[in-house]
Amino acid sequence: MVAVSVPRPVLALLAALAVSACASGAQLKDERAELGDFFLSHAIVVADDATPLPGSRPAEAEEWEQAIVSEMRRRLGRYDGDKLYHIGVNVQAYMIAPPGIPLVLSPRSALGVTVDLWDDAAGSKLNARPHRIIVGEAISGETIVGSGNTQTRERQMQNLAENVVLSIENWLASNPDWFPPRPESADVDETGPDAEAARSVMTPDAPAGSAS
Repeated sequence: MVAVSVPRPVLALLAALAVSACASGAQLKDERAELGDFFLSHAIVVADDATPLPGSRPAEAEEWEQAIVSEMRRRLGRYDGDKLYHIGVNVQAYMIAPPGIPLVLSPRSALGVTVDLWDDAAGSKLNARPHRIIVGEAISGETIVGSGNTQTRERQMQNLAENVVLSIENWLASNPDWFPPRPESADVDETGPDAEAARSVMTPDAPAGSAS
């Protein structure tokens, strides 16, 4: 028998598929106060080495990159602080559920990524190791019988992008020491030149290859 080497991200995603139900990131709730004076300057997504699980619907690297960058703009781009941060996401493995037999053989969609956060002013990464996130699709009337039967491939990818960025927001909020509080005094200058420049040209499509 020939031993087959399975990448660790694929093994982790396979293990998570059995419990892959996830909170939905479709709706935006209140901004997380823990993020303080946060402003998203660059959003970098790399998916060139993303591994599809067996049976998954296909997806191009550019599709994952566009879906996740767009969702980071929507969810994290609403924070209007003055301190600049960059987020790098590396898509490692995914499952886009194909059509199956409802309630009998209906694979669930899931997505595994690693995330890094950089402090622009310090020019350094804040997390010691890439943070791993694995999300599944939220339970709904459409997914309970298998999203492969009820949703397009693009809709499934969008759902996973929403859920993974929600998890990124939660991860950031779990590390409040990374973010200084927002100035509350009206006398504090909230229009620093760095923040103004970033707001005028927000460039989430920074050169690929920076995510770990």
